[in-house]
Amino acid sequence: MSEQHDVLIIGGGTAGITAAAQLLQQEAAPKITIVDPSQTHDYQPIWTLVGGGVFPREVSRRAMAEVMPRGVSWIRDRVTAFNPEKNEVQTEGGKQLVYNELIVAPGIQLNWDAVKGLPDAINKGGVCSNYGYDKVAYTWETIQAFQGGNAVFTFPATPIKCAGAPQKIMYLAEETFRRRGIREQANVTYASATASIFGIPKYAQALDKIIEERDIQTQFSKNLVEVRPDTREAVFRDVNGAEELVLEYDMMHVTPPQSAPDFVRKSPLADGAGWVDVDKHTLQHNRYRNVFSLGDASSLPCSKTGAAIRKQAPALVENVVAFRASKPLLGHYDGYASCPLVTGYGKVILAEFGYDGVIMETFPFDQAQERYSMYALKAYGLPNLYWHGMLQGRM
Repeated sequence: MSEQHDVLIIGGGTAGITAAAQLLQQEAAPKITIVDPSQTHDYQPIWTLVGGGVFPREVSRRAMAEVMPRGVSWIRDRVTAFNPEKNEVQTEGGKQLVYNELIVAPGIQLNWDAVKGLPDAINKGGVCSNYGYDKVAYTWETIQAFQGGNAVFTFPATPIKCAGAPQKIMYLAEETFRRRGIREQANVTYASATASIFGIPKYAQALDKIIEERDIQTQFSKNLVEVRPDTREAVFRDVNGAEELVLEYDMMHVTPPQSAPDFVRKSPLADGAGWVDVDKHTLQHNRYRNVFSLGDASSLPCSKTGAAIRKQAPALVENVVAFRASKPLLGHYDGYASCPLVTGYGKVILAEFGYDGVIMETFPFDQAQERYSMYALKAYGLPNLYWHGMLQGRM
């Protein structure tokens, strides 16, 4: 049995809710349906500070019904397939949803099983991760329980949500070790598949200085491929060859490999890398003109952050409205993203940039310097703006 829908949004995360809220504010707003099986909605950027012991994880979670915009129809189901030739979406519950316009925003998929031994190792034996509501509390337990030895922090060879997150928790852990008087007994290592500490030179220079001052060891171009919990060994492979590196660990924070969800990767909407294939400025699909995408599952060549979505959503909404009216698509996204790089308790470097690494800073000072004001923005300002502004279409 097919159901006809006006604007169908796949995903009730940051991207889907924000786009829906802004669409509802347009003149002659379309009828909007969101498809998402989740009963809860998480503000994931705060998980760095949860893992660092600043906040309990509960501050990050609200009921989905509480954040769902008024006037939106919510289908509590899971998408299994797309048929864009027929403007159809199939769901796990057997529904066949027919749409006029489709917005694909299901977020990103965490592929824990892509690392041998990781699914069995995670959340015990000193192997922790901030990537998950069910995991983040164990990160702080692990940091508190650490008595010395090797503390390893990883970054995979895939795009990830919040590319700064793997090193943020490292800085908080390292400072905790100093406060507890065990820093001399700790070897802190950042093992990353990336070629450097950060992709934007201005901020990379500041972070390199912090790495040196705090005696943090780095292993770049190293991708975690196996965890051996019995011997507490982490196996890395060089991204440029077959060379392996084995690091012993007493604690390890793992960032799992990530991808678009399987139902996106295997669909006609995907590009060669599995992401929803859209124009990087208009967010319109490159082959199916009534399909749009924003957020982590899109092919947009930018950082996968909530701040990026905040700038993507107005461009997408403007273009969806224009498309529905058979007008030119003038909405333009410039690749803006921001990353509040937590470098310690009360310290943040606020990186802001667009496509091609263009610096796009907001404040009239050098944002590559550590500042408490930017930490306060990260810890207190942005969560309030998220819940009371962004999700309600106000920014």
